[in-house]
Amino acid sequence: MSFVFAQFLTGLAGASSLFLVASGLSIVFGVSRIVNFAHGAFAMLGAYMAYSLTERFAGPFGFWGSIVLASLGTAAAGALVEMTLLRRLYRAPELFQLLATFGLTLVVEDLVVVVWGPDDLLGPRAPGLAGAVRVFGEAVPSYDLLLIAFGPIAFGLLWLLFHRTRFGTLVRAATQDREMVAALGVDQRWLFTAVFALGAFMAGFGGAVQIPRDAVNHGIDLRLIVDVFVVVVIGGLGSVGGAFLASILVAELDAFGILVLPGVSLVLVFVVMAVVLVVRPFGLLGRPQAQARAVPEPDRRPWAPLPPPARFAVAILVATAATLPSWAGDYLVTVASEILIVALFAASLQFLMSAGAMVSFGHAAYFGLGAYGAALAAKHLGLPMLPALGCGMALAIAGAALFGWFCVRLSGVYFAMLTLAFAQIAWSVAFQWTAVTGGDNGLLGVWPDGWAATPRAFFWVCLASTAAGVGLLRAAVFSPFGAGLRAVRDSAPRAEALGLGRAPVQWAAFALAGGVAGWAGGLFAFLKGSVFPDSLGIGTSVDGLVMVLLGGIGTVSGGVAGAAVYKALSVWLVSQTDESKLALGLAIIGLVLLLPTGLGGAAGRFRGGLRSRAAPPPAPAAGPAR
Repeated sequence: MSFVFAQFLTGLAGASSLFLVASGLSIVFGVSRIVNFAHGAFAMLGAYMAYSLTERFAGPFGFWGSIVLASLGTAAAGALVEMTLLRRLYRAPELFQLLATFGLTLVVEDLVVVVWGPDDLLGPRAPGLAGAVRVFGEAVPSYDLLLIAFGPIAFGLLWLLFHRTRFGTLVRAATQDREMVAALGVDQRWLFTAVFALGAFMAGFGGAVQIPRDAVNHGIDLRLIVDVFVVVVIGGLGSVGGAFLASILVAELDAFGILVLPGVSLVLVFVVMAVVLVVRPFGLLGRPQAQARAVPEPDRRPWAPLPPPARFAVAILVATAATLPSWAGDYLVTVASEILIVALFAASLQFLMSAGAMVSFGHAAYFGLGAYGAALAAKHLGLPMLPALGCGMALAIAGAALFGWFCVRLSGVYFAMLTLAFAQIAWSVAFQWTAVTGGDNGLLGVWPDGWAATPRAFFWVCLASTAAGVGLLRAAVFSPFGAGLRAVRDSAPRAEALGLGRAPVQWAAFALAGGVAGWAGGLFAFLKGSVFPDSLGIGTSVDGLVMVLLGGIGTVSGGVAGAAVYKALSVWLVSQTDESKLALGLAIIGLVLLLPTGLGGAAGRFRGGLRSRAAPPPAPAAGPAR
């Protein structure tokens, strides 16, 4: 019993640490509606700054003063980011803010490596709290007991700030109705800056207080942001109280899951998140969120199939690409094959996001299921490559149909987070089911058949698959089924009044997109000769989102162009510089600022401008008779 209580206290210490970071993300989203992917980067920055300051200033005053200074420095960095970057994007679709904060994450990851180096850094012990306290005979670190107190104190201070100050009143008002706050003459720019700085301060403080417990490294941002997203979604986006309750729930599940259910400890939290979202679609204490901003007007022109000249141009482009193996080396051909595979993956996600208005944060699940299905069919069933690819696609469709049945009952950010939960469940299964998937050792020796074993032949397989897959998705968009899907996207109540159910149409689209992603995943397995759990991980899902957003979310096939640019740029930067993430992040931020509707949206505006200039001027109105 004493051990259980000590483990419970350990869970509470983790809950306080998690709440300090998660509360900041919840506050930022509640006011500005920014899904801040860089929030983990701010926590990492706070930890690194606290490490440097505590190394310089000794003693209790030096240690705690360093923690506060590091938190204030992180808040200043957050305010600077909001004023120079995010303030320029408030009128853009919210997902482009996600893309900008992802680019910022890449920048910060490489910057901390440049400044502090790639090695893990061990921070000092908190003065006077280096020992342990006996609780019912079990040793509990003294610092953990202090962390347990930090969570409720922070929650109480935030409650007082939001309920007993004018600033808090404005923040709560902006959470409920930003337009009304603006109509009352409140300068929302500085309100948003203050809120973002407060969120960054909480993230920095949460990262800084961890240095006596955990090593500081440049990978904690992505690991932390997943846990934080889970907390704020379970608690309810924008609800600080919900984040507090969810932090306790998640931390205690982590603390006891490894003891009671070690075989499923990685998946347990995401199962709970999925159950909460299915039962309470807005989280424990959350409320329905306002509808996301629409795609800007230039990208909302009526879609139409490609005219014959454009189809001919696409055919010429594909035929030209088919000649690549005749003049390029094996390395370039292999890179081109990978670009084609990720383009097909991005096209499947584009179909969901553009035609169906379904933003998936876990689309990698179906890419990975396709990869594992094809690899298992080839290795254990001895099937040739094409039937194995079919098996992978079938497994991806089955997974998408199963997960999609629950996901399509939600919308907005909650839909996106439920897709992330299911993707993490799939990743956890692949990581822990060693007997079948090989665990983190993966499945090796997955090679194409003899007729497709050369880079040249496999490139042609990838080119044919991508052309056919993109053509299938475009045909679906402009079919009667696609018209119904777009009708549901534009106005679900009107579509349902006409007898078109939202959930069945979106479910079918979800399964179709999952199947195409699964075929791309199977091709990826044969290209690399292996499959690892990373193919289902959040990094792969984020890459897909970046490709679609770069291509233009308001386009039919812009993700193909976005995938080509993103992948080619990534490969080139890795070959040119050690700070490839820094350069790629700056490039992404620059593209977001210069092309806020993506490459496809910019191309559409350019074509529209040409047509408007080519059109004859309107005839002058006839004047009154004289």
